[in-house]
Amino acid sequence: MLFWGGAFSVFILDQLTKFIVHRGLAPLQSLPLIKNILHLTYVQNRGAAFGFLYGQQVFLVGVALIVSALIYYYHLQLKPGSWLQVPLGFILGGSLSNVLDRMFRHYVVDFIDFRFWPVFNIADVMINIGVGWLIIVFLFRKEL
Repeated sequence: MLFWGGAFSVFILDQLTKFIVHRGLAPLQSLPLIKNILHLTYVQNRGAAFGFLYGQQVFLVGVALIVSALIYYYHLQLKPGSWLQVPLGFILGGSLSNVLDRMFRHYVVDFIDFRFWPVFNIADVMINIGVGWLIIVFLFRKEL
């Protein structure tokens, strides 16, 4: 339940926020939430992080699906109540949400804009939280 609950929650929250931004803003339109600090800026990202691999949608979808399969496989290796299920679910939900964008829109909807960093979305945040959580566990845990 931890794995699927995390994955489903991230997926739904990300898709809902992207839907709102896609319907409510024009591409490149920006609304300040906290002026000069935090803005909602609608960006159609056709690459990976920082615009890397721009226009390589098929490749990016393929990599994300392989990563998702590996995450699912690792989830199956863990005990059902293991708290490692949560970060794996976050990564899976975020990955699949961005894959859905790439497959049906041919770009990922990004909208969180701190003005000093490339624009990103909820899926990106949750993937990074999941990866960071796993790194911390693997660095400080004596046995796996």
